[in-house]
Amino acid sequence: LEWCINRKLVMNEINENQDHLHDEIDLKKLFNTLWSSKLTIILTTLISLMISLGTALYLPNVYKSEALLSVNNEGNDSLSSLRGLSGLAGIAGVSLPDAETDKSNKGIEVLKSRKLFKEFVNTNNVLVPLMAANGWDEKSNSLKIDSNLYDIEQAKWVRNAKPPRGVIPSLQEAHEEFLKLLSISKNRETGLITIGIKHFSPNIAKIWIEELIYLVNKTIKDEDVAKAERSITYLKEQINNTQLDELQAQFFELIQAQTETVMLAKATPEYLFSIIDPPVAPELKSEPNRLIIVFIGSFIGFILAIFFVLMRDFIKR
Repeated sequence: LEWCINRKLVMNEINENQDHLHDEIDLKKLFNTLWSSKLTIILTTLISLMISLGTALYLPNVYKSEALLSVNNEGNDSLSSLRGLSGLAGIAGVSLPDAETDKSNKGIEVLKSRKLFKEFVNTNNVLVPLMAANGWDEKSNSLKIDSNLYDIEQAKWVRNAKPPRGVIPSLQEAHEEFLKLLSISKNRETGLITIGIKHFSPNIAKIWIEELIYLVNKTIKDEDVAKAERSITYLKEQINNTQLDELQAQFFELIQAQTETVMLAKATPEYLFSIIDPPVAPELKSEPNRLIIVFIGSFIGFILAIFFVLMRDFIKR
């Protein structure tokens, strides 16, 4: 029994040594295969390096302008004394602002909405810079336009678009491209909001952010003013239709609250978002990172070369 056990241990050790020797032979063979094809690997890596370098140099600079915003909560304190009338306000069809409501979420969704973008397009000439620009000339401070998409001399679109897209970009198509350039982030701890725009031109990126902030404040303000004015009209009708002094007094309080809302809105340019850090035209590009593009392209070429050499050796064997 002892002899059998010793023999088994010896055989296991011999098998492990053979497996180890086999692994060493396989690794040595693999290294020899790669070394014999080192010229192929080097040339393929160099070609990938040149292609990635050309791609990195061809890509135009993209600049990103950002603004830091805070939510304007003015007006909530003046309405805190009217919270007890929320039931009566609901019956009367009047909505009182809730101090606990996060107005920033609504503002963010309005910024990304097609409705706001439509007004943004109608009030600003953004369609050509958005859909036809392909670079920016820093020396002349002018935007480069793709002549295959838009003819500057004739001022018309000449792109060859496949249906259902038309020659002139639609509002829906332009909105999709715009959302790719727009970035909005919210700090959960501070509640501050950062809005950014990427574009070939740093000046356009800055101007577009300023216009977006103005439009979202104006849109929310106009909605609240219109709602408050409708509520005031309705409440005045209810006062004329009731003879109860207590109800009339409560209706007058609601009218006062809605009147304060209108006055505060009209007197506050930054109605929803207040600008803490205004946007600027960035001096340095945000992308592309040409060094990373060259490194990744060269690495991919190196890996593909090794894969090609090993597959070729495998097929031969």
